[in-house]
Amino acid sequence: MSNVTLENVIKRFGKVEVVHGVNLEIQRNEFVVLVGPSGCGKSTILRMIAGLEKITEGEILIGGKVVNDVAPKDRGIAMVFQNYALYPHMNVFDNMSFGLKINKTPKDEIEKRVKEIADMLELGELLHRKPFELSGGQRQRVAMGRAMVRKPSIFLFDEPLSNLDAKLRTQMRTEMKLLHRKVQSTIIYVTHDQVEAMTLADRIVVMNDGYIEQVGGPIELFEKPSNIFVAGFIGSPPMNLIPAKIGGSGEKLELDFSGGLKIPIPEKPNSKIRNGMEVVMGLRTEDLTIDNGDHGNLPEDWKVEGIVEVIEPLGGETNMHMDIQGVKLIARSEGRRIIRVGEEIKIALNLKHLSVFDAKSTASIY
Repeated sequence: MSNVTLENVIKRFGKVEVVHGVNLEIQRNEFVVLVGPSGCGKSTILRMIAGLEKITEGEILIGGKVVNDVAPKDRGIAMVFQNYALYPHMNVFDNMSFGLKINKTPKDEIEKRVKEIADMLELGELLHRKPFELSGGQRQRVAMGRAMVRKPSIFLFDEPLSNLDAKLRTQMRTEMKLLHRKVQSTIIYVTHDQVEAMTLADRIVVMNDGYIEQVGGPIELFEKPSNIFVAGFIGSPPMNLIPAKIGGSGEKLELDFSGGLKIPIPEKPNSKIRNGMEVVMGLRTEDLTIDNGDHGNLPEDWKVEGIVEVIEPLGGETNMHMDIQGVKLIARSEGRRIIRVGEEIKIALNLKHLSVFDAKSTASIY
């Protein structure tokens, strides 16, 4: 069994508590990504699961067995670090087989395992090369292969792609997903890159200051962030987050902004919003688009005029930084359309995906 459970796990360095009572259940063969800013505790949690860092309080269970006092080598895990840590004087075969040789695995078994994993990672033609003769992506695959030949039940990855260039990171993300499908093992992956988290994970664990903010699938976190931190961290560019006050009357409530802009709030059962509340509006860039007359199904009060202040052409799409009655929002346009700074544009708001957060608690209330 390769499920992992964290029960009320606390980590202190001296008097400083860096992980605060974390509870998390990771299922067998699941790909879980821990994501958050630097210093949020995600790598510390990974190292505690690996046994490289001793927990202060709580329990870690692997396959239902408490492993707090179990040595790292006996936990059935393999860890791949940001630094490839390959032996420069050894070729690829020797690097991949080193751990098996230390464990006195029979020679025939070593050759069989290394060949099998090398073929899977497309390293078969590189087994006699040394690390300095390999590209960054090839070195990373060797580091992964060295872990895979041990046939662990759990893989731990600590920001393994952060040293690669953008193109290679994209390629390696695809290879990581294919790898997970092939090896059918539990993968726990740490990154500060929310794009990596969104593209790789079955579930994402969003962390901040040693706390878990939200756990869920990529689309769930994108569409229904539980608080302002998750809304601002997940998505590229992040969700538009603008302070506002709840106005209107009866069931027809609205968001009132300091510059005079008013945005209606669609009726929603069991909504927690009330007139007069101080809130933060959340609306994704994808939900602010140019009104070309093809939004006839949207009410007219879901459309606003704004002035383009900055454009960010991305090829297939263009991000437009807009000033809408004093409110700064990022909208999105089809990439081939020519947009000019200073142009006045009518923007359609898809308020079906509107989020509203309480300004004090930062929790989602709509």
